[in-house]
Amino acid sequence: MSGPAPTGAFARVPARSLAGATAVGVVVWSSRVVGILTLAGGLLAGPRRMLGEPFRASVGLPEFVGVGQVVVTVVAGVGMLLLAAGLRRRKRRAWALAVVITAALTAVNLGRVVGPAHGHAATAAAVTALLLGLLVLTRRSFPARSDPGGVTRAGQVLVQFAVAGMAVVWLFLALNPHRLAPDTTASDELDQALLSLVGVSGPVAFPPHETWLDDLTATVGLTFGVLAVLGAGYFLLRSPEPESRLGPADEERLRAMLAHRSDPDSLDYFALRRDRTVVYAPSGGAAVSYRVLAGVALASGDPLGEQGEWNAAIAAFLDRAVAHAWVPAVLACSEEGATAWARAGFSVLEFGDEAVLDTETFTLEGRAMRGVRQTVARAERAGFTIRVRRLREIDPAERAELARLACRWRGDAEERGFSMALSRTADGADGDAVLAVAHRDGVPAALLQFVPWGRDGLSLDLMRRDPAADGGLTEQLVVDVVRWAGGHGITRVSLNFAVFRGALERGQRLGAGPVARLWARILHWASRWWQIESLYRFNAKFRPSWQPRFLLYPAVRDLPRVLLAMLEAEGFGGRPPALLRMLHR
Repeated sequence: MSGPAPTGAFARVPARSLAGATAVGVVVWSSRVVGILTLAGGLLAGPRRMLGEPFRASVGLPEFVGVGQVVVTVVAGVGMLLLAAGLRRRKRRAWALAVVITAALTAVNLGRVVGPAHGHAATAAAVTALLLGLLVLTRRSFPARSDPGGVTRAGQVLVQFAVAGMAVVWLFLALNPHRLAPDTTASDELDQALLSLVGVSGPVAFPPHETWLDDLTATVGLTFGVLAVLGAGYFLLRSPEPESRLGPADEERLRAMLAHRSDPDSLDYFALRRDRTVVYAPSGGAAVSYRVLAGVALASGDPLGEQGEWNAAIAAFLDRAVAHAWVPAVLACSEEGATAWARAGFSVLEFGDEAVLDTETFTLEGRAMRGVRQTVARAERAGFTIRVRRLREIDPAERAELARLACRWRGDAEERGFSMALSRTADGADGDAVLAVAHRDGVPAALLQFVPWGRDGLSLDLMRRDPAADGGLTEQLVVDVVRWAGGHGITRVSLNFAVFRGALERGQRLGAGPVARLWARILHWASRWWQIESLYRFNAKFRPSWQPRFLLYPAVRDLPRVLLAMLEAEGFGGRPPALLRMLHR
């Protein structure tokens, strides 16, 4: 479903006025059209014949551009599309670069109006002048800040790739002097290496039987030149990705907010993850916690605080997203939260269900619970005993040892979880959290950690088990926690979040349609890597009630980026670690 027209932060930004939005849309679409036409002119034979020569003549390129013109044209087209993407995100740096480019093209075309190609130049000058005028008129519509270090990084990438390309091409030429014309000098070789970066033939002549070396050096040089331009453009226009950290002052403020909320959500406590940051409503009565990944400001769960202040907190979050050109998105919020976000203009996708156990009605009796009952009985016969305690009741030395064991049991597996994981184990700051530990002969073998859900609930945070321990321990731990909770004023216990639970169930029902069966098969296949089906089946065996959870995003075109950020945040994929290290360097 989709909400009404955007309100709140989006409505207050001057660029969101109807006239401003229309002008910005014209600028963005004009840039896209120019980029697509440029790509077509470089890749397709017909457009290249019709547009190639007029374009070359209008911008004053020399006739010896050669085959590199095609690649340069393609790069220019891709660059225009990247620039259009930056303009759509209202990036100030993209606007400034667009102004420089259109002003330069307008000046070039005006200078050629008196030349032989004056008809084409006059038309091109009129188009670029119109775009320049629109850019100037809409200058206040581009407030978003790009990466503060982007200019420096862009310059470094440009220089590094250019120097590397020149060095490689020069090395090819210097090591093969017998394949060059006899009168070739070292200066000619350097000029050839420099010009190869832009696809232009240099002063070095090659004998007819050695043209392969000419092609090789031209290809290598042009490849480095393309990488230099595209890499510099990426760093120049990319949105900032600050390291999210929840400071002590914010953590204390959020804890106070959680303590006073009258109707808490089961995911509220996870806002205390220390790899998040937070933005508050102007009154301070509500907040949104989020993390920035891949240009996405990814919030999780409902806004914190009282519902009467949610709209103001959402507006403040969207203001910050607009100011930094981030795509705002929300993962795993409740139906109440989804309603509030939908009022701010977000599209809503039901993304899965949360399994919730009622401690007053939970029982192991009955045919439906036979499997859990037998599993727990086997674990008890194996000699495992369970201790369930609040973290504040556990000695610091024991807490430290349990945290060490949990880390060792995880091994080399990546730490997973964002929306329903606290990212720390047995931390003294979480005194109200509950830790259930399975022992045999006094040695810990598995543990579960639950965080508070208001005053009368618990939410599962962490499951760890010694790989050498017997199966069934997790089920025994869950059952014992529910039994313990019933005697300590806890009425509800939240287990794992089951992604696409409804789709899995529908696809397995008798009489399910072909689309439902196909979607269920896709999820079954994906479970080889992402544990979609196994988590659903683990939850389902306890016969819980299912509470829907939602994913919210601004528009369909933003969904792929949002899903990438979500996978990376949850530890199920996203950008490869090697790529992230390279980008940070």
